[in-house]
Amino acid sequence: MSASPRPVALVTGASSGIGESFAHALARRRHDLVLVARRGAVLEDLAARLRTEQGIAVEVCATDLATPDGTALVAERCADPDRPLDLLVNNAGVGTMGRYWELPAAGELGQVALNVVALVHLTHAALGPMVQRGRGGVINVSSTSAYQPIPRHATYGATKAFVSSFTNAVHEELRGTGVRMMVLAPGYTRTNFQADGFDPQHLPEFVWQQPDEVVATALTAYDRGRAVCVTGILNVAAVAATKVLPAAASRKVAGFVTRRAY
Repeated sequence: MSASPRPVALVTGASSGIGESFAHALARRRHDLVLVARRGAVLEDLAARLRTEQGIAVEVCATDLATPDGTALVAERCADPDRPLDLLVNNAGVGTMGRYWELPAAGELGQVALNVVALVHLTHAALGPMVQRGRGGVINVSSTSAYQPIPRHATYGATKAFVSSFTNAVHEELRGTGVRMMVLAPGYTRTNFQADGFDPQHLPEFVWQQPDEVVATALTAYDRGRAVCVTGILNVAAVAATKVLPAAASRKVAGFVTRRAY
Protein backbone atom coordinates (compact mmCIF):
# COMPACT_ATOMS: atom_id res chain seq x y z
CA MET A 1 0.00 0.00 0.00
CA SER A 2 1.39 3.39 -0.92
CA ALA A 3 1.65 6.17 1.61
CA SER A 4 -1.27 8.54 1.90
CA PRO A 5 -0.77 12.02 0.40
CA ARG A 6 -2.22 13.36 3.64
CA PRO A 7 -0.45 13.17 7.02
CA VAL A 8 -1.52 10.23 9.19
CA ALA A 9 -2.25 10.43 12.91
CA LEU A 10 -2.87 7.55 15.30
CA VAL A 11 -4.99 8.38 18.35
CA THR A 12 -5.45 5.99 21.27
CA GLY A 13 -8.46 6.22 23.54
CA ALA A 14 -10.27 7.70 20.56
CA SER A 15 -13.81 6.53 21.34
CA SER A 16 -14.71 9.46 23.61
CA GLY A 17 -13.50 12.52 25.49
CA ILE A 18 -10.14 14.07 24.68
CA GLY A 19 -9.28 11.28 22.25
CA GLU A 20 -12.44 11.78 20.23
CA SER A 21 -11.82 15.53 20.20
CA PHE A 22 -8.31 14.92 18.87
CA ALA A 23 -9.81 12.77 16.11
CA HIS A 24 -12.22 15.51 15.04
CA ALA A 25 -9.60 18.27 15.24
CA LEU A 26 -7.01 16.32 13.25
CA ALA A 27 -9.61 15.33 10.66
CA ARG A 28 -10.38 19.03 10.18
CA ARG A 29 -6.64 19.53 9.67
CA ARG A 30 -6.83 17.01 6.81
CA HIS A 31 -5.10 14.14 8.59
CA ASP A 32 -5.99 10.57 7.79
CA LEU A 33 -6.56 8.71 11.03
CA VAL A 34 -5.94 5.45 12.85
CA LEU A 35 -8.37 5.23 15.76
CA VAL A 36 -7.62 2.90 18.67
CA ALA A 37 -9.86 1.98 21.61
CA ARG A 38 -11.59 -1.06 23.09
CA ARG A 39 -15.11 -0.22 21.89
CA GLY A 40 -15.12 -1.28 18.28
CA ALA A 41 -18.72 -0.33 17.49
CA VAL A 42 -18.20 3.19 18.82
CA LEU A 43 -15.00 3.56 16.80
CA GLU A 44 -16.69 2.36 13.63
CA ASP A 45 -19.46 4.91 14.08
CA LEU A 46 -16.94 7.70 14.65
CA ALA A 47 -14.90 6.58 11.64
CA ALA A 48 -17.96 6.58 9.39
CA ARG A 49 -18.86 10.13 10.46
CA LEU A 50 -15.33 11.43 9.90
CA ARG A 51 -15.10 9.83 6.46
CA THR A 52 -18.40 11.42 5.46
CA GLU A 53 -17.85 14.83 7.01
CA GLN A 54 -14.16 15.34 6.21
CA GLY A 55 -13.47 13.02 3.27
CA ILE A 56 -10.48 11.41 4.96
CA ALA A 57 -9.33 7.80 5.29
CA VAL A 58 -9.89 6.25 8.72
CA GLU A 59 -8.57 2.93 10.02
CA VAL A 60 -10.16 1.34 13.10
CA CYS A 61 -8.23 -0.80 15.57
CA ALA A 62 -10.42 -2.14 18.37
CA THR A 63 -8.11 -3.58 20.99
CA ASP A 64 -7.21 -3.35 24.68
CA LEU A 65 -3.91 -1.56 25.21
CA ALA A 66 -3.77 -2.80 28.79
CA THR A 67 -2.87 -6.23 27.38
CA PRO A 68 0.46 -7.22 25.82
CA ASP A 69 -1.25 -8.50 22.67
CA GLY A 70 -3.22 -5.29 22.22
CA THR A 71 -0.15 -3.13 22.66
CA ALA A 72 1.91 -5.27 20.29
CA LEU A 73 -0.79 -5.00 17.61
CA VAL A 74 -0.83 -1.20 17.73
CA ALA A 75 2.96 -0.96 18.01
CA GLU A 76 3.21 -2.93 14.78
CA ARG A 77 0.97 -0.36 13.10
CA CYS A 78 3.04 2.51 14.51
CA ALA A 79 6.21 1.05 13.00
CA ASP A 80 4.73 0.02 9.61
CA PRO A 81 7.13 1.44 6.98
CA ASP A 82 4.51 1.24 4.23
CA ARG A 83 1.99 3.34 6.17
CA PRO A 84 4.10 5.80 8.17
CA LEU A 85 2.66 7.89 10.97
CA ASP A 86 3.16 11.63 11.15
CA LEU A 87 1.64 11.98 14.62
CA LEU A 88 1.02 9.62 17.53
CA VAL A 89 -1.37 10.78 20.25
CA ASN A 90 -1.06 8.58 23.33
CA ASN A 91 -4.32 9.48 25.02
CA ALA A 92 -5.64 6.16 26.39
CA GLY A 93 -5.62 6.08 30.17
CA VAL A 94 -7.45 4.85 33.24
CA GLY A 95 -7.60 5.81 36.90
CA THR A 96 -8.85 4.39 40.17
CA MET A 97 -10.00 6.07 43.36
CA GLY A 98 -9.55 4.98 46.96
CA ARG A 99 -6.98 4.11 49.58
CA TYR A 100 -4.29 2.18 47.76
CA TRP A 101 -4.19 -0.93 49.95
CA GLU A 102 -7.97 -1.33 49.72
CA LEU A 103 -8.06 -1.30 45.92
CA PRO A 104 -7.76 -4.52 43.88
CA ALA A 105 -4.19 -5.12 42.82
CA ALA A 106 -5.31 -6.00 39.31
CA GLY A 107 -6.71 -2.52 38.78
CA GLU A 108 -3.53 -0.82 39.96
CA LEU A 109 -1.36 -3.02 37.75
CA GLY A 110 -3.73 -2.40 34.86
CA GLN A 111 -3.22 1.34 35.25
CA VAL A 112 0.53 0.90 34.98
CA ALA A 113 0.12 -1.36 31.95
CA LEU A 114 -2.07 1.14 30.09
CA ASN A 115 -0.85 4.52 31.32
CA VAL A 116 2.87 3.66 31.26
CA VAL A 117 3.83 0.42 29.54
CA ALA A 118 1.60 0.83 26.47
CA LEU A 119 2.62 4.48 26.09
CA VAL A 120 6.33 3.65 26.23
CA HIS A 121 5.91 0.77 23.78
CA LEU A 122 3.94 2.75 21.21
CA THR A 123 6.23 5.77 21.49
CA HIS A 124 9.27 3.60 20.88
CA ALA A 125 7.64 1.94 17.86
CA ALA A 126 6.69 5.28 16.32
CA LEU A 127 9.84 7.29 17.00
CA GLY A 128 12.35 5.10 15.16
CA PRO A 129 10.71 5.52 11.74
CA MET A 130 9.96 9.20 12.42
CA VAL A 131 13.60 9.98 13.25
CA GLN A 132 14.73 8.11 10.13
CA ARG A 133 12.42 10.28 8.00
CA GLY A 134 13.31 13.46 9.90
CA ARG A 135 9.73 14.42 10.65
CA GLY A 136 6.74 13.54 12.81
CA GLY A 137 5.81 13.82 16.43
CA VAL A 138 4.20 12.42 19.55
CA ILE A 139 1.74 13.98 21.99
CA ASN A 140 1.53 12.14 25.31
CA VAL A 141 -1.50 12.98 27.42
CA SER A 142 -0.61 13.33 31.08
CA SER A 143 -2.47 15.37 33.72
CA THR A 144 -1.96 18.12 36.24
CA SER A 145 -1.95 15.18 38.68
CA ALA A 146 1.63 14.60 37.52
CA TYR A 147 2.90 17.55 39.51
CA GLN A 148 2.31 16.33 43.06
CA PRO A 149 1.43 13.11 44.88
CA ILE A 150 -2.34 12.53 44.83
CA PRO A 151 -3.68 10.67 47.87
CA ARG A 152 -6.59 8.39 46.91
CA HIS A 153 -5.26 8.41 43.34
CA ALA A 154 -1.74 7.28 44.21
CA THR A 155 -1.12 5.00 41.25
CA TYR A 156 -2.83 7.27 38.73
CA GLY A 157 -0.82 10.32 39.79
CA ALA A 158 2.40 8.33 39.75
CA THR A 159 1.77 7.05 36.22
CA LYS A 160 1.14 10.59 35.00
CA ALA A 161 4.32 11.80 36.70
CA PHE A 162 6.16 9.13 34.74
CA VAL A 163 4.57 10.30 31.48
CA SER A 164 5.62 13.89 32.17
CA SER A 165 9.23 13.04 33.06
CA PHE A 166 9.58 10.56 30.19
CA THR A 167 8.22 12.96 27.60
CA ASN A 168 10.35 15.88 28.73
CA ALA A 169 13.49 13.75 28.58
CA VAL A 170 12.79 12.34 25.12
CA HIS A 171 11.79 15.79 23.85
CA GLU A 172 15.33 16.92 24.63
CA GLU A 173 16.86 13.81 23.04
CA LEU A 174 14.96 14.59 19.83
CA ARG A 175 16.45 18.06 19.49
CA GLY A 176 17.80 18.50 15.96
CA THR A 177 16.07 15.40 14.53
CA GLY A 178 13.05 17.17 13.05
CA VAL A 179 10.75 15.13 15.31
CA ARG A 180 8.67 16.74 18.05
CA MET A 181 7.39 15.40 21.35
CA MET A 182 5.05 17.13 23.80
CA VAL A 183 3.33 16.26 27.05
CA LEU A 184 -0.22 17.54 27.48
CA ALA A 185 -1.38 18.14 31.06
CA PRO A 186 -5.08 18.98 31.31
CA GLY A 187 -6.89 19.44 34.59
CA TYR A 188 -10.52 18.54 35.27
CA THR A 189 -12.11 17.87 31.88
CA ARG A 190 -15.69 16.80 31.11
CA THR A 191 -15.18 13.27 29.75
CA ASN A 192 -16.32 9.70 30.38
CA PHE A 193 -13.27 9.38 32.62
CA GLN A 194 -15.33 11.21 35.23
CA ALA A 195 -18.61 9.57 34.28
CA ASP A 196 -17.06 6.15 34.90
CA GLY A 197 -16.59 6.82 38.60
CA PHE A 198 -13.65 9.22 38.84
CA ASP A 199 -15.96 12.16 39.35
CA PRO A 200 -15.06 14.78 41.97
CA GLN A 201 -18.05 16.35 43.68
CA HIS A 202 -18.57 19.90 44.93
CA LEU A 203 -16.10 21.46 42.51
CA PRO A 204 -17.23 24.76 40.96
CA GLU A 205 -18.01 24.77 37.27
CA PHE A 206 -15.24 27.25 36.45
CA VAL A 207 -12.52 24.67 37.19
CA TRP A 208 -13.75 22.40 34.39
CA GLN A 209 -12.70 22.42 30.75
CA GLN A 210 -14.28 20.83 27.71
CA PRO A 211 -12.32 18.31 25.60
CA ASP A 212 -12.42 20.49 22.48
CA GLU A 213 -10.91 23.37 24.44
CA VAL A 214 -8.10 21.16 25.73
CA VAL A 215 -7.32 19.80 22.27
CA ALA A 216 -7.31 23.21 20.58
CA THR A 217 -4.81 24.50 23.14
CA ALA A 218 -2.72 21.35 22.77
CA LEU A 219 -2.45 21.50 18.99
CA THR A 220 -1.49 25.18 19.08
CA ALA A 221 1.27 24.39 21.57
CA TYR A 222 2.41 21.40 19.50
CA ASP A 223 2.59 23.56 16.37
CA ARG A 224 4.89 25.91 18.27
CA GLY A 225 7.24 23.10 19.27
CA ARG A 226 6.43 23.25 22.96
CA ALA A 227 7.65 20.46 25.27
CA VAL A 228 4.84 20.93 27.79
CA CYS A 229 1.26 22.14 27.47
CA VAL A 230 -0.76 22.75 30.63
CA THR A 231 -4.26 23.79 29.62
CA GLY A 232 -6.29 26.51 31.35
CA ILE A 233 -5.17 29.51 33.36
CA LEU A 234 -6.21 27.95 36.67
CA ASN A 235 -4.26 24.79 35.92
CA VAL A 236 -1.17 26.76 34.92
CA ALA A 237 -1.36 28.61 38.24
CA ALA A 238 -1.90 25.40 40.21
CA VAL A 239 1.08 23.71 38.59
CA ALA A 240 3.24 26.77 39.28
CA ALA A 241 2.21 26.65 42.93
CA THR A 242 3.31 23.03 43.29
CA LYS A 243 6.81 24.05 42.22
CA VAL A 244 7.23 26.49 45.10
CA LEU A 245 5.36 24.68 47.87
CA PRO A 246 7.35 22.29 50.09
CA ALA A 247 6.67 18.66 49.17
CA ALA A 248 4.91 17.93 52.46
CA ALA A 249 2.58 20.91 52.02
CA SER A 250 1.77 19.99 48.42
CA ARG A 251 0.97 16.42 49.45
CA LYS A 252 -1.28 17.54 52.31
CA VAL A 253 -3.16 20.04 50.15
CA ALA A 254 -3.78 17.37 47.51
CA GLY A 255 -4.99 14.97 50.19
CA PHE A 256 -7.37 17.57 51.60
CA VAL A 257 -8.83 18.27 48.17
CA THR A 258 -9.38 14.59 47.33
CA ARG A 259 -10.98 13.87 50.70
CA ARG A 260 -13.44 16.73 50.14
CA ALA A 261 -14.06 16.22 46.44
CA TYR A 262 -14.64 12.45 46.24
